[in-house]
Amino acid sequence: MELQEKQYDREKAVAYARRWAFGRNPAYYDFTRLGGDCTNYASQVLYAGAGVMNDTPTFGWYYRSLNDRTPSWTGVEYLYNFLIGNDGEGPFAEEVPLEQLERGDLVQLGRATGDWYHTPVVVGFKNGEILVAAHSYDAYNRPLSSYDAAKIRGIHILGVREFVPVSKEDGT
Repeated sequence: MELQEKQYDREKAVAYARRWAFGRNPAYYDFTRLGGDCTNYASQVLYAGAGVMNDTPTFGWYYRSLNDRTPSWTGVEYLYNFLIGNDGEGPFAEEVPLEQLERGDLVQLGRATGDWYHTPVVVGFKNGEILVAAHSYDAYNRPLSSYDAAKIRGIHILGVREFVPVSKEDGT
């Protein structure tokens, strides 16, 4: 098996974001009453565009069920740490200024105290404004500027890595 890079499908990610912005995909637990569903929703959007999870226990990025998932699937700072530091399978990203974000990227909102608490998904732009989708307080095409956050960071998805079989030299 060999780790290869592929493109992140931004259109699939945004289509998923639109489809589930005001609903819940029954394949995933709704974390609204367990601290919020925003990063769970953002991870679902990412998975729609990536098509690959990272099965590494604890520090990877996957969801199989409520009790079989990594902290990065539902935790704001854990997702950031996974995406920025991922050198294995799954999506990988870099922190960028907001002006460099594209559809399908993420933003995270933080408090002045230093903790990060919300992960909306970038779904569009209008008149220079970033438009986002989110869960917990469900939204689609909501202006990012309408959030009251002390800090905002942009997370640009650079691509996706996945393991693929290596063919033998004789072509079999």
